[in-house]
Amino acid sequence: MKKLLFLIPFAIFAAILTFSCKTQSGGFDGQGGDIAANDTLRIANDSLEYEVIIIDPGFNPWLASRARPRGYYAQPYLEIKNSLWVTNWNTRAMQPQRYGDLYQMQIDYRPNIDYGYEVNYLLYNYLVFFQQRNNQNLGGVVPQY
Repeated sequence: MKKLLFLIPFAIFAAILTFSCKTQSGGFDGQGGDIAANDTLRIANDSLEYEVIIIDPGFNPWLASRARPRGYYAQPYLEIKNSLWVTNWNTRAMQPQRYGDLYQMQIDYRPNIDYGYEVNYLLYNYLVFFQQRNNQNLGGVVPQY
C-alpha cells in the first residue's frame, strides 16, 4: 500500500512521503518517544492504496470543532487548492534560509493522481490549520473558520 505520511514533530509539519506496501505501527516524536494516540489522525483507504497520517498536537481538536464538514467542498475544489498550496509549500521547503524550519520537508502530492476525497479533505484542512496557526499564506484566501 502506498502511504502519504504527515509527521509533525514539535507541532511543525515535517513530511509527507510515499512508502511501500508495508503497514506502519506506532509513531515517533523526533525525540525518541512514542506519539500519543490523541495527537494522531490515521485515514486508510486500501482500494485507493493511499494512507494519510497526521501527527500534530492541536490538529484533531481543530478538525473536529472548526473545520468544514466532509462534503462541504467538492473534490475538484480541494484538489485545486491542495495543488496550489503544496507547490508553494515545496518552494518554501527548498529555501530554509528564508523560511526557517517551518517547512522542513517537501510534500509529495501529485495532481495527476486521484487520492480520493478523504486524502484531499485531510490535506486541505491540515494546510488551512497550518496557515492559521502559523500566520502563513500559501496563496489565495485562507478560510478563517
